[in-house]
Amino acid sequence: MKAASVVEIRKELAGLDKESIRQLCLRLARFKLENKELLTYLLFEADNEEGYINSIKTQLDNHFSEINTNSYFYIKKSIRKILRRVRKFSRYSNCPETEVELLLYVCHQMLKIKPSVLRNKTLTNIFNRQIELIQKKTSKLHEDLQYEYNLQIEDLKS
Repeated sequence: MKAASVVEIRKELAGLDKESIRQLCLRLARFKLENKELLTYLLFEADNEEGYINSIKTQLDNHFSEINTNSYFYIKKSIRKILRRVRKFSRYSNCPETEVELLLYVCHQMLKIKPSVLRNKTLTNIFNRQIELIQKKTSKLHEDLQYEYNLQIEDLKS
């Protein structure tokens, strides 16, 4: 089966009544965890972006505390997993400020890991790529936000 385009889906949804759309959403939520997470964000957390960021930071703290620091290999796997989650959560929000906030938080947490991630080439590259991504995302924001985020980036670099 070939999936329909977004335009076709939009046209089809326009012709449905409210109850049919509700049933489609509930059925969609049953199939995949990501669909359910997105619906949860849209229904309950979209109007409180700061609370959403704080709840994600709490989850990230839990993930960082569970990192096995016996080997750089395990640290690398865990950080990549955390970064996948951050990308997923920032996609739900679709707000560049949220993504920058979360990436800055991850970078700060990476620097707190013992042994230092900066002693490993792969982890250093991951860290540097995140800094570059933050700078790229920050350049599209308002000037005041750019200044604040650039100060935090400089703090991370030093």
